[in-house]
Amino acid sequence: MATMGQLWANTGSALATLMFVYTIFKQWFPHVGDHMEPFFQRIFSRFYPYIQITFHEYSGERFKRSEAYLGIQSYLSKDSSSRAKKLKANTTKGSKSLVLSMDDREEITDEFENVTVWWQSKKEGNVRQSFSFYPAADEKRYYMLRFHRRDRDVIIERYLEHVMKEGKAIELKNRERKLYSNTPGQNHGNQTKWSHVTFEHPATFDTLAMEEKKKEEIKSDLVKFSKSKDYYKKIGKAWKRGYLLFGPPGTGKSTMIAAMANFLEYDVYDLELTTVMDNTQLRRLLIETSTKSIIVIEDIDCSLNLTGQRKKKEEEDEDGDDKNEIEKKMMKNESDKKESKVTLSGLLNFIDGLWSACGGERIIVFTTNFVDKLDPALIRKGRMDKHIEMSYCGFEAFRVLAKNYLDVVESELFDEIKRLLEVENIKMTPADVGENLLPKSEGEEAETCLKRLIEALKEEKEEAKRRVEEEMKQKKEEEEEKKRRKEKRAEKEAKEEEEKKKKKIEENGEAEH
Repeated sequence: MATMGQLWANTGSALATLMFVYTIFKQWFPHVGDHMEPFFQRIFSRFYPYIQITFHEYSGERFKRSEAYLGIQSYLSKDSSSRAKKLKANTTKGSKSLVLSMDDREEITDEFENVTVWWQSKKEGNVRQSFSFYPAADEKRYYMLRFHRRDRDVIIERYLEHVMKEGKAIELKNRERKLYSNTPGQNHGNQTKWSHVTFEHPATFDTLAMEEKKKEEIKSDLVKFSKSKDYYKKIGKAWKRGYLLFGPPGTGKSTMIAAMANFLEYDVYDLELTTVMDNTQLRRLLIETSTKSIIVIEDIDCSLNLTGQRKKKEEEDEDGDDKNEIEKKMMKNESDKKESKVTLSGLLNFIDGLWSACGGERIIVFTTNFVDKLDPALIRKGRMDKHIEMSYCGFEAFRVLAKNYLDVVESELFDEIKRLLEVENIKMTPADVGENLLPKSEGEEAETCLKRLIEALKEEKEEAKRRVEEEMKQKKEEEEEKKRRKEKRAEKEAKEEEEKKKKKIEENGEAEH
């Protein structure tokens, strides 16, 4: 009596023979074969326990590769290099490294929730004489997923989503990160478009001149944000976060942005507001940004005259502008042509309006040298969620710079530098400290650089005294000038009033006669 194994072997052999005969029959009698194909498929499916799903390289839009195919290729690349015997290396647009994938007709297995599946890389030959935009007009590639029909629910409901999610994550990790800027071009008319270069800034939090406690606080905040997609959805907020970096020039605001981008592996969009003509263009640029990105507006207090127009107008009135009306009108028209018409309202909608929810996982960063000049509505919590002061160089920040520039961790000169920075409270930016620590010639010793910094700090102390004296003197002169203007204006008004009185008396006298 035949065993169960022999029975299944005989059944499989019979099915294979039947399919072979059917294939030959279809080749010689194609029209009859098309009618009989459903019948043979039903018989075959009764005995064949596996389900197959194909993912073609090109589908739908004929000139664009399928996102599903690319996602599967990225997902399988992590296993292909270790399991497949034949591999092919491809360069994907925007990727920083080669992508290894299965060669044609290779097969590997994958496991998910104790379910085994089989992936095959296939190629169909289809010789054509006509012109085609496909990379190879005579072949079509696709991935085929095979699994047991008892695992249908697991595969359809969870595994395919897992594959696409993991594939997308691998694509993002391997991608070449970019630095975007919006520049108007002749080809765009009045529109501004994003252009990009490869983002290669080397700054990290390890090399950032800042107190360690403050750096750890910022890193923790960034990590929490990047992992809070579900939380933001739960509380009904767009998945974005605002950072305000403020402090004097040279305190490392741009370096901080680069360190944030490298830490999170985000792209950077450097938004120049002065080239954006109106709120509509600003909204369009926002929509075109990608997820996992940092949108930066540097020197927001200088980018646009969003606040202070009224103050500026009052100052012009006080100066007693003597320009005639025609000249004023010409200047106004010329100014209107050049100036951006982006409004404070448009910028606020850009930050947290309805359009800000398009996409997700984005950080918006404003930098400014003068935080007091900004409209409170622009920087309140909920728009700029975290305010970070980039201050002058302290001793802890100096130690980081000494390690970066000179590979020095300890020195006898550190005590003097600490006294100057903390006791004397001499204010010097990290940029200036770094410039003094930078060796100026090959072979210059670290001690020479440290001594140069000490001298620079002492000179800065004397320079600060001179600046205070000059500021006091200038302030006094400005007050005296303002007083003279006020007296001159009062004298002019009194003279005009006197002339009005004389004219009125003369008019009354003529009326009496």
